[in-house]
Amino acid sequence: MPQSDTVSIFWFRRDLRLHDNTGLFYALKNHSNVLPLFIFDQDILEDLEDRKDRRVEFIHQTIEALKEQLQGLQKDILVRYGKPLDIFRTLTETLPVAAVYTNHDYEPYAKQRDKEVGDLLQNKQIEFHTFKDQCIFERQEILSNQETVYSVFTPYSKKWKARFEEEGLPECPSEEHLSGLANADEQMLASLNLGTMISLSEMGFESVGMAFPSNDFPEEIVKVYDQQRNFPAKKGTTRLSVHLRFGTVSIREMARKASKLNGTWLNELIWRDFYMMILDNFPHVVKESYRREYDQINWRNDTDDFEKWCKGKTGYPIVDAGMRELNATGFMHNRVRMIVASFLTKHLLIDWRWGEAYFAKKLLDYELSSNNGGWQWAAGSGTDAAPYFRIFNPESQTKKFDPELRYIRKWVPEFQEMHYKPMVEHKFARERCLETYKKTLKKEA
Repeated sequence: MPQSDTVSIFWFRRDLRLHDNTGLFYALKNHSNVLPLFIFDQDILEDLEDRKDRRVEFIHQTIEALKEQLQGLQKDILVRYGKPLDIFRTLTETLPVAAVYTNHDYEPYAKQRDKEVGDLLQNKQIEFHTFKDQCIFERQEILSNQETVYSVFTPYSKKWKARFEEEGLPECPSEEHLSGLANADEQMLASLNLGTMISLSEMGFESVGMAFPSNDFPEEIVKVYDQQRNFPAKKGTTRLSVHLRFGTVSIREMARKASKLNGTWLNELIWRDFYMMILDNFPHVVKESYRREYDQINWRNDTDDFEKWCKGKTGYPIVDAGMRELNATGFMHNRVRMIVASFLTKHLLIDWRWGEAYFAKKLLDYELSSNNGGWQWAAGSGTDAAPYFRIFNPESQTKKFDPELRYIRKWVPEFQEMHYKPMVEHKFARERCLETYKKTLKKEA
């Protein structure tokens, strides 16, 4: 174990909790004097157009709560705003750093950032350790019998479940070792101003002041998840997606509970792993179709139509309700996400990337891998995609999933007024879509 005159760093990212945190557990197991660090990444924040971005406020509130929790233990977390490489360069020049620990991230930007930080640390002969924490199985842990990466969900999920049942999950009780964190009054940390916390306004953001979903586990909802999940007017989903996104709950804890309570909800967690695995192995999906022939589709990309879709003014009540809910709250029910995505790509023939980018700006639980996977599924261009000829009819979806129009009445109170008419007729849009897709895919075949 290193001498007490050195410090090791645990770098929080998408794992904003002290319990069951893999990287934090190993940092505390292998080192004394571990300094928690969180960086508000300037490279990410400067790309955000909305200065009232709810996600930034969610992270800020979470870090404040983490800080308060640690201060109650006479510990603290160092919070910085800037570019990670610059911050690590400064920290390693200021402190005698023995090692840096963190958890894996699978997005292209994050992988590049971690490589640069890792190279810097290696040049300074500082250990850099990263661990799996935000999913159950990653990268190439679940392979077909031919040792290839799965591109279809069902066989992947069967192999995933078999391995899960056979191996169980590792125990990482980081919360039992918090005494190994650096003491807030440690002399060598005095120059860091540990107690300070940057404000939203100092980073150029404003508070929305909204209440965020609780991270309490909703056992009663999970028990009947398979029966209630498709009805947007009901409280039938867990609302834990934002907590999974930022790691304020443990995915291992969620998977253990899901396996005992409801296989359908466990399947949702497996989809999340599946899309992370796809993104990690096929990074081209960020900007291109997984099935590359779909990049040849002759999208209409009408900006006026797109604007109507964004504002929830398509004249289809279920579509408009979803978009208005998203714009007002940062949340959209999963069934409705499929309906609005199908409408944009199939009815309006607008490139799935336009819709994906809009969701990326608005969704509180935005996760690149799942958002990308869901949009490509809707467009027919992704792994396990819905066949291109499957085009959701908004009216039949309404009859099936909002039969009493409770969801629609909440978000589109004017839907029965005379002027409220569809922007495009379903039968016409469906035939136009089939013809466009058929032309492209026949040409590419």
